[in-house]
Amino acid sequence: MKLKSLVLALALVAIMPFTARADEGMWLLSLIGKNYADMQKAGFKLTAEDIYSINQNCIKDAIVGLGNEGSPFWHFCTGEIISDQGLMSTNHHCGYGKLQEHSTVGHDYLRDGFWAYSKDQELPNPGLTASILVRMEDVTDEVKAALSDDMSESERARAIKEVSDRIAKKAVEGTIYDAQVKPMFNGNQFFLFIHVIYKDVRLVGAPPSSMGKFGGDTDNWSWPRHTCDFSMFRIYTAPDGNPAEYSDVNIPLKPKHHLPVSNRELKDGDFAMVMGFPGTTDHFLTSYGLEETMNITNKLRYEIRTVKINILREEMAASQETKIKYASKYASCSNYWKYSNEQNKALKNLNTMGVKKDIERTYSVWAQGRDPKYAEALPLIKKGYAARAPYMSAISYLSEGLLQGPELLLQGFRVGRTLETYSDPKFADRKDMINERINADAEEFYKDYNEATEKRLMAALMEYVYRNMEMQFMPQFLVDADKKYKGNFEKYVDDMFAKSVFANKEAFGKFMQKPDMKKLAKDPVYLAGKGAYEKYMEVRSMIPKESADGLQRGIRNFTDGILQINKNSKLMSPDANSTIRLTYGNVKAYEPRDAVAYSYYTTLKGVIEKEDPTNSEFIVPERLKNLYNAKDFGPYANSKGELVTCFVTNNDITGGNSGSPVMDAEGNLIGLAFDGNSEAMSGDIDFEENLQRCICLDSRYFLWVVDKYAGAKNLIDEMTIVE
Repeated sequence: MKLKSLVLALALVAIMPFTARADEGMWLLSLIGKNYADMQKAGFKLTAEDIYSINQNCIKDAIVGLGNEGSPFWHFCTGEIISDQGLMSTNHHCGYGKLQEHSTVGHDYLRDGFWAYSKDQELPNPGLTASILVRMEDVTDEVKAALSDDMSESERARAIKEVSDRIAKKAVEGTIYDAQVKPMFNGNQFFLFIHVIYKDVRLVGAPPSSMGKFGGDTDNWSWPRHTCDFSMFRIYTAPDGNPAEYSDVNIPLKPKHHLPVSNRELKDGDFAMVMGFPGTTDHFLTSYGLEETMNITNKLRYEIRTVKINILREEMAASQETKIKYASKYASCSNYWKYSNEQNKALKNLNTMGVKKDIERTYSVWAQGRDPKYAEALPLIKKGYAARAPYMSAISYLSEGLLQGPELLLQGFRVGRTLETYSDPKFADRKDMINERINADAEEFYKDYNEATEKRLMAALMEYVYRNMEMQFMPQFLVDADKKYKGNFEKYVDDMFAKSVFANKEAFGKFMQKPDMKKLAKDPVYLAGKGAYEKYMEVRSMIPKESADGLQRGIRNFTDGILQINKNSKLMSPDANSTIRLTYGNVKAYEPRDAVAYSYYTTLKGVIEKEDPTNSEFIVPERLKNLYNAKDFGPYANSKGELVTCFVTNNDITGGNSGSPVMDAEGNLIGLAFDGNSEAMSGDIDFEENLQRCICLDSRYFLWVVDKYAGAKNLIDEMTIVE
């Protein structure tokens, strides 16, 4: 629901109900029946059980959360099963890292695309996981039974973890499933999620990056778009149908449900729903938290990453090998580099700060005379954010500038700490195993590493941090470097690399033949990485515990207050937290500003119009131009003879929804969600119903590329296509 509605609601009668909006909210599937009437009004034609059921096959059985083996419950993207043989579609940028891992100069799948014309050509991806929800359950009462109001926040957190682990363990005993209890509404509710997690996920197909990333950073977070943002994978199981690690004997998944793919023409106003695994939203954020987000988190992330982005662009433009090595890392860095800047613009343009302050004024009126915890919430929140502000700024510099900016510092520290730990004689029996793991990790690290690029990044980012961060938080190695090298950080880094065993693969390999702990203890990369990490942890520990606990308690009670205000009047959806959600709305054009009106769809004509052979973001493959010029659109053209590329809806989405299926009123796949629009980048904090748009790849463009461009008839034949 829209928090800004609270202003009007409380101004009128103190606790009047909010006005419901069918196009806003990331809804929990097990409660979707409560939204059913609104969904029908928007055009939905199925039943609530067609979406979520534990007794029959349903749409949820076709929705996939993509994760990594170490953290399978944190889903970086969403996919959907589109055949009875486990074929899955997701976004190109979701599969980008795997395309990069499989690419070489001789077989550049980023540049040329990849297509498996038979299953034996599909490529394995160790570590990639695919999760499908089995069922979910509200366990709030069971968790809260272990809590009390006189607990400290750390005691509360321990109690929640203990009871949550116990609930999850009991829920999956004797099964092939995995489970996790997740908090909702900032710790006011708790839900159990049970998943089946598949570990053999193989790459099937993807267009070249000139199509899959068409528009690059220029078009990112904006409309109109013409990006062919899809890739395809297949989920495999053991012969008995259970999850299994990669093996030649594995077979394609036989899913409980797969989505039919629509080849129908869309119209403005058509029903559209999105199911997926959105990452994080913060719709209950106060003005105090918003100030931190805008003036520290977003501002510093954008400024520091700009230094990194500019260097990577130059290095990647100069060498195809470097471009391949850094492609995925650049994409990861640039995505939220632009997001941070665009979100700040939207927050300012939409006066979100004013909205939040209005909410807080009226909330305070409501809180008077009620449980003191409600009246205390906002003062605690204000105090907590104020107390941690200088530390959060330093944390951003240390994290973005030193630990995540250059790669080698953190790598050197991790390896060095591991070697130091296991050099103790009591671990002698593990020495060979540890060294084997370190060498395997190093092989992976140096595969996508360029020494010259890393030196440029390290020197520039170290200097930027030193010139801009408050000196009281500065790591000592930067202070010493500035003094010894008279501010010349390039010379400092040159000397570091000349002396470090981590500088390149060859030097590290030689060191690992006979690790010398005395040499490691003096290694400049290891010492700098250790200094940066220890300073980062030190600054985190400097945040006053009392104010931090108060902030957490204040946020929880403020959110509880909002829930109490609305408990008898309307439904509210919890913030996204990488658990499966549904959002519904309509295909919808919009007018972002005076004298500007956008259609709800784009066509292949726009790709040709944007072509710029001198700009890597707007290269158009020759085959695509030939097909366009011949108007060879097959059965995928609309009634005007156009090939639609993308469309927009007013669905509420965020990061993690990338690759999510966009479905029509009958549950058919009409597109893949892949972006939001810059005019409403405030949406993760405050949904703007007039401007918020979900940018989607049209299923007909997807089908046309697979069929006409790639000639992958094998994939077309196994899909259920709805005409």
